[in-house]
Amino acid sequence: MKITKVSIKNVRNSSNLKAFASITIDEEFMIHELRIIEGKNGLFVAMPSKKVGENYIDIAHPITAEARTMITTTVLEAYHQQLEAAV
Repeated sequence: MKITKVSIKNVRNSSNLKAFASITIDEEFMIHELRIIEGKNGLFVAMPSKKVGENYIDIAHPITAEARTMITTTVLEAYHQQLEAAV
């Protein structure tokens, strides 16, 4: 599996939600609405989710730790590159 495209949108500087991202995998499958969030321990990537009752459940997510790390690293690199380009 390879992430072939990352799109960062709606960059914000005032809230915990920093931006939205979309990724394309192997130029064949796209996932929208990943969220870049500032948490207690720094930035992280939240998977697309929906609210069920009082809880949120992921509607798309990686199965392995390696896949999650690859997605997180790739999305955050693209986010930082977009911030640097805006300066």
